[in-house]
Amino acid sequence: MEQVAEKQNILKQWFVWWILEAPRNILLAWKNFLLSNFNYFSIGLLLKTLFAPWRKYKTSYGRGFNLAKYLEAFVSNLIFRSLGAIIRFVLIIIGLLFEVGILVLGFIIFILWIFSPFLLIGGFLYGIKLLF
Repeated sequence: MEQVAEKQNILKQWFVWWILEAPRNILLAWKNFLLSNFNYFSIGLLLKTLFAPWRKYKTSYGRGFNLAKYLEAFVSNLIFRSLGAIIRFVLIIIGLLFEVGILVLGFIIFILWIFSPFLLIGGFLYGIKLLF
């Protein structure tokens, strides 16, 4: 019988949802957004392969020793690695900027959720004050 009364107390259920369940779900969703953004930009992989050649472009040094061919291949590979590092670095910066944006936006949403009952009551009282 007490279990039925527990289920019927909708106000108690609403407070439990508002104070416990919803903030936990907001934090979980916030964590998922942060992790998915980190994976979307592949920040870990980009850091591991920061100085790898762009698109695996490589110039072969060839057989034997030809100084001109060796210098040409060296400079070409250096350019490909520099290009790869620059592009990967820019992508890492963009990904981290998005991470900071998600972090700030998630914090704002969480704080607004916690304080929204007070904002609602304050707005209601302010509206009554404006009427009179």
